[in-house]
Amino acid sequence: MGFFDKLKSGLSKTKSAIVGKIDELFKSFRKVDEDLFDELEELLISADIGVNTTEEILDELRETVIDKNIKDADEVKGELYRMLRELIGEHEPLRLDTTPSVILVIGVNGVGKTTSIGKISAELKSEGKKVVVAAADTFRAAAAEQLTVWCERAGVDIVKQAAGADPASVVFDAINSAKSKKADVLIIDTAGRLHNKKNLMDELAKIDRVIARELPDSAKETLLVLDATTGQNAVMQAKEFKNASKITGLVLTKLDGTAKGGIILSVKRELGIPVKFIGVGEKIDDMKPFDSEAFATALFEKE
Repeated sequence: MGFFDKLKSGLSKTKSAIVGKIDELFKSFRKVDEDLFDELEELLISADIGVNTTEEILDELRETVIDKNIKDADEVKGELYRMLRELIGEHEPLRLDTTPSVILVIGVNGVGKTTSIGKISAELKSEGKKVVVAAADTFRAAAAEQLTVWCERAGVDIVKQAAGADPASVVFDAINSAKSKKADVLIIDTAGRLHNKKNLMDELAKIDRVIARELPDSAKETLLVLDATTGQNAVMQAKEFKNASKITGLVLTKLDGTAKGGIILSVKRELGIPVKFIGVGEKIDDMKPFDSEAFATALFEKE
């Protein structure tokens, strides 16, 4: 099964929650009135598109109905789908134009951060890039061991130290390793905790200083991993992390296990951060760079 087929399959719950329910709703409404908009509001929020984004969509939809003097419910549905497609936006590829380039990966424990690093490493290797991974989450027991397993699956090198080591020291060693091996990309895992934001911010700032000192001219991406099944809670997490680090992109995991994939329609609007990778399964090739056109097609095309 190709990735597009996996994407279609993985989005089936989300498609049912959004497209299926919108289609059902418009079958029962032939008249364009506030009752229709009230039902739409409830439907979109339940699909985890988010309250603010839902209100913006419906305000724009009301204006369009008035401006175009739309009386037919099917025309309203067409305008709504156009707006939802536009919300997905354009995809923005990773900026990896130096040797090495750096990808700093952040996110709370349990969202799939370790597996995402393994899958992104495999994807980059499949593109012909040499990858080194830094196991800088030294806080959580077994984090380095789990990451080692995924790096072995991906066929990439890993740099690690003993549990409890200084994360910045691991990053320093990994940078030297990446330089000596002439690696194209250095991917850095970080501790996944939010319970003490000051410690997190201090740790990320220290890692950033090491990167700035040792690789001053390198392209750098900071990717936040979010679990799509948590819906709007993931957006709240992202807002917290946004205060601690300059995030350049999002990685959405577990899209195949949720009807709450509407988060992808609101997350960029809410946060101003593009989605750069999506995951739709457990296998090592089940995460790919986000392709907005493929995503929209998989979500909205009629069977």
